[in-house]
Amino acid sequence: MSHKQLIYCWQKWLLPILISATVQVVVIIGLTLGVLGILGSTAGLSYAQAVFPSSVAGNAQLVSTTRHIQEQQTPLKSTVLNATVYHSPDCNCCGGWIDHLKAQGFKITDFSTPDIEAVKQKYNVPDNLSSCHTAIVNGYVIEGHVPADDIKRLLQEKPNVVGLSVPQMPVGTPGMEIGNRKDPFSVFSFDRQDSVAVFNKYRGQS
Repeated sequence: MSHKQLIYCWQKWLLPILISATVQVVVIIGLTLGVLGILGSTAGLSYAQAVFPSSVAGNAQLVSTTRHIQEQQTPLKSTVLNATVYHSPDCNCCGGWIDHLKAQGFKITDFSTPDIEAVKQKYNVPDNLSSCHTAIVNGYVIEGHVPADDIKRLLQEKPNVVGLSVPQMPVGTPGMEIGNRKDPFSVFSFDRQDSVAVFNKYRGQS
């Protein structure tokens, strides 16, 4: 075959085949690189989810629970616990209750008055819920030996009531401790319509 014939065969047959094959190889390489790029971008996340699903979910739940607890506690922590206590100068158990509140973080303003009944009438304390002292805590009326935990719960929940009361002077309430004896008692809430409800109950202990 002459030199001219070889050139003719190259241009006529072999060159188009070579160009077509080259284009196909380039396309295949391009597609392969694209697929590898997509897989590489999600491989880290998929691997982490596959290997540590419980750990990731557990951590997320822990963060959510911690935030929820902090949100619940924040209002009470940010509230200044101010208590203005009115009592008779002859009452010794009132001082014990005041000490109980101080130990629980309350700031006390103490007023001794010979006319404690006038204070109860001023703050609309029902006769059947009265006790030896009356206090005003952040706008709520607290009558008698109400435990500090119940007052804190009242301030956190902020119900539409006038206040709380432990009627009379049950033994075992804060400020009325006599040895190990604890009489059963209830903490009542009351509103301006004279509606009374049980806020908390305590069992006795002899």
